[in-house]
Amino acid sequence: MAPHTLHQRLGAEFIGTAMLLATVIGSGITGERLAGGNVAIALLGNTIPTGAILIVLITMLGPISGAHFNPAVTAVFALRKEIAGSDALGYVLAQALGGIVGVLAAHLMFDESVLQIASKVRAGPSQWFSEWVAAFGLVLTILLTLRANSAAVATSVGLYITAAYWFTASTSFANPAVTIARALSDTFAGIRPQDMAPFIVAQMIGAVMAAYVCRWLLSEPTTSRQSPAE
Repeated sequence: MAPHTLHQRLGAEFIGTAMLLATVIGSGITGERLAGGNVAIALLGNTIPTGAILIVLITMLGPISGAHFNPAVTAVFALRKEIAGSDALGYVLAQALGGIVGVLAAHLMFDESVLQIASKVRAGPSQWFSEWVAAFGLVLTILLTLRANSAAVATSVGLYITAAYWFTASTSFANPAVTIARALSDTFAGIRPQDMAPFIVAQMIGAVMAAYVCRWLLSEPTTSRQSPAE
């Protein structure tokens, strides 16, 4: 089968990121409306659909674009020279635009104001460290599972994000495109625009560090060889 064109791959990244953000924002709105003020129930209602849609999206779009949906993941694959730099820039643009479209679609579905600016505070060292952990763990999950059992990547990523929603203080954005898009939604899943930059920096550092840790973990051990004279 012929490889997919760049336009097809960019389209897959755009559609996948849009569907991811529509799920993140839409399930957050639904969870908050139905939870009766119980934040734990609202978060659970946000968590399960997000993990589930990641499994679906990676399974159906992975064969086309690799299903990055995340500039930090794209950066890692560019660092590993598994995607050309120019293609990586296209991926990041498609992801960012797709995320914004997904947010706007969620607002339309729930009869919210289409254009919004988030006011939810997500700041401080614990939040930033949480995003480092979230992105580090996500990239570790992707790269190690690709080596161990590539067919399990979709399920592993979906389950990792489901868990990370609860074990990180930031509820695991782990994605610069998601962070930017969520700043445009003043709903349960939002983040103030002024809180975005530290999140994105932490995410990128965590992702790149995970790539180097994976390279170390997966490197072949070196064995010393004796010379014939010994």
